Amino acid sequence: MARAIWTGVITFGLVSVPVGLFTATEDHTVHFHQLERGTSDRIRNRRVNERTGREVDADDIVKGYEVSEGEYVVVEPGELDEIAPGRSRTLEITDFVDLDRIEPVYFGRTYYLAPRGKEYLKVYELLRTALAETGKAGVATFVMRNRQYLTALRAEDRVLLLQTLHWADEVRDPVEELPELPSDRVGRGKELDMALRLVDALSGDWEPARYRDTYQEKVRELVRAKAEGEEVAAAEEAPGATNVVDLMEVLRGSLEQAKGARSTGDGGTGDDGTGRDGKGDDSGGKKPSARQKKATGPRRKATGSARRTAPTRGELRELSKAELYRRATEQDIAGRSKMSRQQLVDALGAGTSDSRGRRKKTTAA
Repeated sequence: MARAIWTGVITFGLVSVPVGLFTATEDHTVHFHQLERGTSDRIRNRRVNERTGREVDADDIVKGYEVSEGEYVVVEPGELDEIAPGRSRTLEITDFVDLDRIEPVYFGRTYYLAPRGKEYLKVYELLRTALAETGKAGVATFVMRNRQYLTALRAEDRVLLLQTLHWADEVRDPVEELPELPSDRVGRGKELDMALRLVDALSGDWEPARYRDTYQEKVRELVRAKAEGEEVAAAEEAPGATNVVDLMEVLRGSLEQAKGARSTGDGGTGDDGTGRDGKGDDSGGKKPSARQKKATGPRRKATGSARRTAPTRGELRELSKAELYRRATEQDIAGRSKMSRQQLVDALGAGTSDSRGRRKKTTAA
């Protein structure tokens, strides 16, 4: 059973309900110790005087705010306690706002709130239901561990959530902070229509269990492989940027790929490498893997040398749909944008067979 990290009272108007605050998430990151290379000796962090090199006891450490280079205003821990808000036990809701009006950038961590006793269940459920039916969030502040938090209370199924919010002066303005942003909105056109169709084709219900932290899985696999003396395989390269000149073709190919994955039922099993379960083809724009590069060789122009090293059907089947589509574009295969992955393999394979047949006839002549 989880233990409350804070206890207090929610108040709204003259109504109050005692609650406990519980963490809603946990960290699944693989944690490492620091060791000296070549040994099993742990590395420890110590508080050391920068000038003398001597270790300093925690009781002899004070806080300093640098007002100019090398000049500090020293603040004792007790002085901070005197000016900080007291250890508040009240979570006072001062406003109710539309939940969808709070911009996502303001949300911080999420906690569960639970009533502290069966006698408070009715009042707790009253507040939860009121928030759920109105779509509102209760805005409140409270103090925990000598820090004041701005929060939003919101209703979920059977439970109240408390989400910490960033203060207004902590949120950066993207227009001022980011180097490049679009100056105009995209107008209605074929590209936007195709993008909307692609979004629709890839849309589905929110099922969080479908998504996995594949990076942490790879870290655990790395640790296991190294512990057992196995060789560790390198990951694929990151996908390249989409060429805006071929944007329409890339969108069309992506849409066909999405439709193909849905029609074959490949969207619900396996892993597509993005943390989402799905057995679909590689997404458009991915570079071929090292194995694919080895099988197909380097890209060349359509010269006699390239024809002599044309890939077989078996080698074509190992390529991603994006790579097959690129090759079909180079060979100007008609109807390629509407082809499935297997149809692209067949079309490219037929072209390879034809070229080989022509070479045989030329040799016979």
